[in-house]
Amino acid sequence: MVNLLEKLNQFIWGVPALILILGVGIYLTISTRFAQFTMLPRAVSNFIKQFRKKDNNTDTDSPYRALCTALAATVGTGNLAGVAGAIAIGGPGAIFWMWVCGFLGMATKFAEATLAVRYRTTNANGEYVGGPMYMIRSGMGARWEWLATIYCFFAVVASFGVGNATQINAVIGGINSVVSAFGGQETVQMNFLFGVGLAVLITVLLLGGARRIGDIAQKLVPLASLAYLLLGTVVLIGRIQAIPNAFASIIHGAFSPKAATGGAIGSAFVALRVGASRGVFTNEAGMGTASIAHASAMVSHPVEQGLMGIMEVFLDTIVICTMTALVILCSGIPIFYGTDTGILLTTQAFSNVLGDWVRVVIAFALCCFALATILGWGLYGARSAQYLFGDKAWKPFVYIQSATVILGSVLGTGTVWMLSEIVNGMMAIPNLIALAVLSPQLRHLVTQYHSIIS
Repeated sequence: MVNLLEKLNQFIWGVPALILILGVGIYLTISTRFAQFTMLPRAVSNFIKQFRKKDNNTDTDSPYRALCTALAATVGTGNLAGVAGAIAIGGPGAIFWMWVCGFLGMATKFAEATLAVRYRTTNANGEYVGGPMYMIRSGMGARWEWLATIYCFFAVVASFGVGNATQINAVIGGINSVVSAFGGQETVQMNFLFGVGLAVLITVLLLGGARRIGDIAQKLVPLASLAYLLLGTVVLIGRIQAIPNAFASIIHGAFSPKAATGGAIGSAFVALRVGASRGVFTNEAGMGTASIAHASAMVSHPVEQGLMGIMEVFLDTIVICTMTALVILCSGIPIFYGTDTGILLTTQAFSNVLGDWVRVVIAFALCCFALATILGWGLYGARSAQYLFGDKAWKPFVYIQSATVILGSVLGTGTVWMLSEIVNGMMAIPNLIALAVLSPQLRHLVTQYHSIIS
């Protein structure tokens, strides 16, 4: 089964998929007149304003709350374990392609969030609902309904993998590294019990609905992100002399991985493929999922929430993923290229500089990120299930999602990551097609917004 999954993963993330993801990103960048650069200052300004008034904002559909819900699903174990895996499998050069996907992804996520608000609707409870499925149905017409159905099917499946099993799997790895560091031993039984406990917690939180998910995301995501960035900054200050060499290995490794990895990785295409696939995993640009959260925002113009989409990818990939990569490359630990050790590599990097005590902090951060991601993806999966089966699908989905938490606690790391990357690729296809088709409407909205603010 593993061999079959490897072949399927290589096929999905081969030349056609990379051309589609990167090509649509370039096309949207040109269509929006390089919005990720020209509109980044305004995006940062809006983000800061929303952040400052969050404590007094009780509006369920505030732009900041919608962004935090999207970030809850985006900022997760991919930023810690996924980046480490990208370096181990694709060499340091994979991070360069992560950056490329990140900059293009800022335009893609801008388009997703903008169009999600443009084509959203209200459900029976009076809540705003939107995302690729509504964008396809309302923007492209009823004859494309089948494409929306396909997207929702893969979104439900992905919520069990990328939004659940991979998160728990990485958390289990982080906790076991703590146990091992202090003389303990990993057991399947303990992994299972931890999975059961977390599954109960997830069930309670998801049954609270979109409002509870937004409330938790608004508190958990900024706290965990700031704590992790602070810890990474301490490491980099202690290894400041190694930072120039780390950047050099990333740039050099993107085009000559054999030289950067001592011959362990000889193909530049491997670095490109791994960097792109893990980049999409971490920032989810092109998958369309975050637009489900952004669609709920109460904004005066769709582009206003598109700016939050730019910030989402910027914070996730350009800031947090880069921090993880630099910590690993500056820490001085040996990297065994060709083997995906996941979160263990990140944990070893931090502990090599700060000591074994930091393993506990990393494990705690992982738990926070994983919980937030499962809740965010729980919203995505539930909304997709409701689109397919009606509003009553929320509770059955929650129970299945919680059961997957237990399964993820005992699965092998490599299998989980491969399954997640495969489904990610399958999800991206319908969404990217819709973004390309609806790009004229996006250009119209951008032009309209510029005329309003000028």
